[in-house]
Amino acid sequence: MDGQAMSDVWRSRLVWQKSRRSNPSGNCVEMAELPSGEIAVRNSRDPEGAVLVYTREEVEAFVGGAKDGDFDHMLV
Repeated sequence: MDGQAMSDVWRSRLVWQKSRRSNPSGNCVEMAELPSGEIAVRNSRDPEGAVLVYTREEVEAFVGGAKDGDFDHMLV
């Protein structure tokens, strides 16, 4: 199987989740837990597009920073 076909196989088995704050037009990111414990992230507007994979620790650091307001200045 080529790399793209493999990607399609594992991608089809993931359970993607959006934030409850996602707007009706789907402008949000989606996340899915991989069997390895890592977290996959994709753009909900492009479900067949690129998937970024982060460690659980990286996601915890990002979510913690978001909760602390570290990125609020980007939304003003």
